[in-house]
Amino acid sequence: MYRSWFLVFSLLVMPGAAFAQSASSDSQALQALVSEVRQLRQLLQTSAVATQRAQILVYRVQAQETAVARAFERLDGARSKLAETQLHRKRMAAELKQMEEVLNDAQTPGQNPDARKEFERSIVQSKAQLEILASEEQESQAQETEREDQLRTEQAKHSGLQEQLDRLDRELENSGRQSGRSPQ
Repeated sequence: MYRSWFLVFSLLVMPGAAFAQSASSDSQALQALVSEVRQLRQLLQTSAVATQRAQILVYRVQAQETAVARAFERLDGARSKLAETQLHRKRMAAELKQMEEVLNDAQTPGQNPDARKEFERSIVQSKAQLEILASEEQESQAQETEREDQLRTEQAKHSGLQEQLDRLDRELENSGRQSGRSPQ
């Protein structure tokens, strides 16, 4: 009879102990799952912020590339204008030199005085035009220098943004490596 009581007692007590162990292991598993969900949520939030930062930086880099292109176009325009002004001034200087040589060679007696005076006026006008062209050339040189400075400034801004983007890329890469090594 003791055996039957022992058997009944065993059947009643043992499942309760097993249930208690099962409940504690279920609780631990649940805590582990909750912890992992929290880690995943934190990782997703960090990833979302990093993605937004990257998108903003990419947009800024694109906008800065446009600004660099515009600055380069303005510089190119200033260089073209300077080259055109220099060429025009050189042509005008050559024409003036020829006119002065003709005037000096034509100082023979019996030359028409009215024609000579008209030719001298043309020389004076050409000299005035040459001075204007020299002034325009100086202005074009100053504008070219200013455009070069603007281009360098825009390129420096672009380089700074590229560095920020590279830094963000390295941070994301390091973050990915660290999250890949963390226990799951």
